Amino acid sequence: MRSSSSRRGTSHRRTPHTPRRTAAVALAGVAALIAAAVQGGTATAAPEKAPSAASKANPGSESVRLTPAQRAALIREADAAKAETAKDLGLGAKEKLVVRDVLKDRDGTVHTRYERTYDGLPVLGGDLVVESTKADATAAVVKATRAAIKPATTKTAVSAAKARQQALKAGEAGEAKDAGINRAPRKVIWAANGKPVVAYETVVGGFQHDGTPQELHVVTDATTGEKLFEWEAIETGTGNTVYSGTVDLTTTQSGSTYNLTDGARGNHKTYNLNRGTSGTGTLFSGPDDVWGNGTPSNLESAGADAHYGAALTWDYYKNVHGRSGIRGDGVGAYSRVHYGNNYVNAFWSDSCFCMTYGDGSGNANPLTSIDVAAHEMTHGLTSNTAGLNYSGESGGLNEATSDIFGSTVEFYANNSSDVGDYLIGEEININGDGTPLRYMDKPSKDGSSKDSWYSGIGSIDVHYSSGPANHFFYLLSEGSGTKTINGVTYNSSTSDGLPVTGIGRDKAEKIWFRALTTKFTSTTNYAGARTGTLAATGELYGTDSAEYKAVQHAWAGINVGTRPGDGGGGGTSFENTADVAIPDRGAAVTSSVTVSGRTGNAPSNLQVAVDIVHTYIGDLKVDLVAPDGTAYTLKGYGTGGSADNLNTTYTVNASSEVANGVWKLRVQDNAAVDTGYINSWKLTFP
Repeated sequence: MRSSSSRRGTSHRRTPHTPRRTAAVALAGVAALIAAAVQGGTATAAPEKAPSAASKANPGSESVRLTPAQRAALIREADAAKAETAKDLGLGAKEKLVVRDVLKDRDGTVHTRYERTYDGLPVLGGDLVVESTKADATAAVVKATRAAIKPATTKTAVSAAKARQQALKAGEAGEAKDAGINRAPRKVIWAANGKPVVAYETVVGGFQHDGTPQELHVVTDATTGEKLFEWEAIETGTGNTVYSGTVDLTTTQSGSTYNLTDGARGNHKTYNLNRGTSGTGTLFSGPDDVWGNGTPSNLESAGADAHYGAALTWDYYKNVHGRSGIRGDGVGAYSRVHYGNNYVNAFWSDSCFCMTYGDGSGNANPLTSIDVAAHEMTHGLTSNTAGLNYSGESGGLNEATSDIFGSTVEFYANNSSDVGDYLIGEEININGDGTPLRYMDKPSKDGSSKDSWYSGIGSIDVHYSSGPANHFFYLLSEGSGTKTINGVTYNSSTSDGLPVTGIGRDKAEKIWFRALTTKFTSTTNYAGARTGTLAATGELYGTDSAEYKAVQHAWAGINVGTRPGDGGGGGTSFENTADVAIPDRGAAVTSSVTVSGRTGNAPSNLQVAVDIVHTYIGDLKVDLVAPDGTAYTLKGYGTGGSADNLNTTYTVNASSEVANGVWKLRVQDNAAVDTGYINSWKLTFP
């Protein structure tokens, strides 16, 4: 069955499906008003129908829909001026900028994203975003690292062969198979989580334990041989195999043959790997313009789903956010279906600029639904914008971003066979009992994901550390409490027991997208995500808007930051605001508060709000010392990334401690050069 073509050589193909039921310079202006990002704060219900905040977005702060040619012109302008920009930013003589992406607001503001090099070497973790006004004045800069790019040396004391050996060992860990060097050690400057040092980056191939291709990046200190970091570049995700009914597909006709090439969307192509695990496979083609029959046994069915999902995602980013394709350059990625045998996953790969889908257990449930396609395609978007490292807290935010936009694309599709929801993988039945893979309203319902932030969140799998950000987005969109949306009942609680009122998904998605593309960097953590979303909200709606307060409330609802104007949810507080200097690489110092008037022991959710001014918080070890001398580590040395200033609220189980007495905050600077002081700290008994 054929439908009329919208352009010569292109057709919209109807695909019959049977629905399946089984399953940094401080940001100027707005940012100057933003409190430093803080971590803080269990949940009660909001009203059944929470009213949305009423503010309208500032039109000038919304992105212009750039054509590929317009974007290319802006990139050329930025590239021509990059030396001057580096000088304006105060970068060293050996530092150079490399333009990576550009966005433009309606008011003329341009956001240019750069990578950096030092003495000709790539700086990993050196990325930054420069915001310039219509008058071409630099208004703000967001940096992945505040550390000066001044490595002690660029000479290596360790051979590339040793780095290669170390990388191979990492690549063979677990149940990985066929590990081999994909890219030989290259010399870089590593600046993502400490003082910049000369290092090697090696990429190891092969396959992970579940059959997913491996592109493991291993960073080795080139002066000591120490392994500094590793991350997996293949970004995986799972979803459902919901057949989307009879849908229009944009295809291409060549002579008497049709194929799955979408000429209206950057020539996106869909290939059949036919159980293979490499190459592109075969482009889906045939003598008619009807694809699949809605059953997994017909190989075209999964191809139709993947093609449809990619088209929806392309349209969503273009029509809602003004971005033409993953890179913004109008070029489509491609999709590969029927990867491997019984492969229960899907993934994005930068190296092929493509999405790949397995067929699930028994090859009976291809992972080619709308939200999976959007999830994987969004990994590509994240890679080409913020570049969130796929490890630690930034990795959790990377995964959450794909879940967030996987969900919003599903709502955007408005497909009656696959209605929009805040559930991930609700149809695939991967658990064997009909339950979803992930729940955005209460992530912990899957048994592994976390509802709220805690200090160790960065040490768990990124698919589970994504939970708090998914939860934040749900709370910001819909609010806390029990409600039914599109036939699905949700009951979202908060970490501090206080309600959150949602502002609506339309506003929440605009805030997250703007933060991702103009505020986040490769090293952004949860605290940084709070700061970035507040900055984005302030630009869109104003810092005195209901939306701005809602973002604060939603973050506090997952234990990141405090409630606006209430010091973190009430309770009795004891505070010391006296400055205490922290010696550079010196002895530990303390600041004390005396707690009195309490009865019995301290609570299991004692709130410790810490405000430390320091030029490099990775140097600091921070402890809470109870009256009996017991120490509770709030932040370990070498953690916290490369940001300056620590403005964070920690939750401590101090139920074994007598409440009354002298409590101390103990801080020690463990490395040279950077300095600071304890500005204030506060104990709050909820």
